[in-house]
Amino acid sequence: MEITTKKIKFTNPLYLESGRILEPYEIVFETYGELNEKKDNVVVVCHALSGSHHAAGRYEGDRKAGWWDNLIGDGKPVDTSKYFVICTNVIGSCFGSTGPMSPRYQGGEPFRFKFPVITIKDMVKAQKILFSRLGIDKAYAVIGGSMGGMQALSFGVLFPNFAKKIISLAATHATKPWVIAFNKVAQEAILKDPAFRNGYYDPEILRETGLSGLAIGRMAGHISFLSHYSMDRKFGREYVENEGLFELFGRFQVERYLEYNGYNFSKWFDPLSYLYITKAINIFDLSRGYDSLQEALENVKSKLYLIGFEKDVLFLPEEMREIKDAMNSIGKGELAEYYEVKSDYGHDAFLVEVEKFGDYISEILEDKR
Repeated sequence: MEITTKKIKFTNPLYLESGRILEPYEIVFETYGELNEKKDNVVVVCHALSGSHHAAGRYEGDRKAGWWDNLIGDGKPVDTSKYFVICTNVIGSCFGSTGPMSPRYQGGEPFRFKFPVITIKDMVKAQKILFSRLGIDKAYAVIGGSMGGMQALSFGVLFPNFAKKIISLAATHATKPWVIAFNKVAQEAILKDPAFRNGYYDPEILRETGLSGLAIGRMAGHISFLSHYSMDRKFGREYVENEGLFELFGRFQVERYLEYNGYNFSKWFDPLSYLYITKAINIFDLSRGYDSLQEALENVKSKLYLIGFEKDVLFLPEEMREIKDAMNSIGKGELAEYYEVKSDYGHDAFLVEVEKFGDYISEILEDKR
């Protein structure tokens, strides 16, 4: 599978939902497979909070493949021998698209806190502008999980003629207080860390040392990404060897796991991007600008495939069922299908348990659903 990575600069202003303007801005994107003559084999993939445009395959020297490599590739559920797959890095992120640490003007100082608040709608609008630049007016499908699932749903409401199929996994139509509360822990930990320096940190230093505040916030996030069941199975009550049970800072395996992942994460993900993206997640509401969710869904012309995960405690499966129920209530039930994955892994099942829903996605793409 050939991977192509590009960056495009846009000089026309991007008018944001907040009323502010982002100008100029850049978007990094990655493609897999080949665009056919009719341009009707496009599958758009949307990434989650900590994801990027690198959804599948490996760059030379990579230790790990792209974040959804088990789903995307030749012969995989999203088969790149059939489909032209494109994944963009959202604005606000820290992997090449314009974000808070990008220069305000060519060669200028980074935006930092002068970067405007961006929303899921803004992310999707910027992607649609990119696709138009690439000559892609329609997509066969849009797929995303978690924040990516929010983007997929937004494509259906904002650009109803764009995609034939919308596949949204482990998402919601409006972020609930439970998620906002976890994000608040991360926000406070970042802001109160002296090394954050009120947003005026040196990113090169953080790449070496990490940021304790971001690490702590990410630990809270990891707890919400798993479930009681997966934690029991993964860690049990195992204690770290050579650490005394009666030593105050002796650790259980689950504690070591949280520390390892949290502090590593803080060396490669930018803390300002984390603040801006979690803000976008917190304020996501598919019905904003409409009188109700039902009114927003009146726009939908794509077939919605709504995938929930049984033991997801971050975005409950019932939140996806609410979208199906709303579609039923406006007489558009035939355009929505709800599928619940039997899994006790938790929220991250949409990333790590593809074997439980990959065939379902294949059937959707092959017009068997």
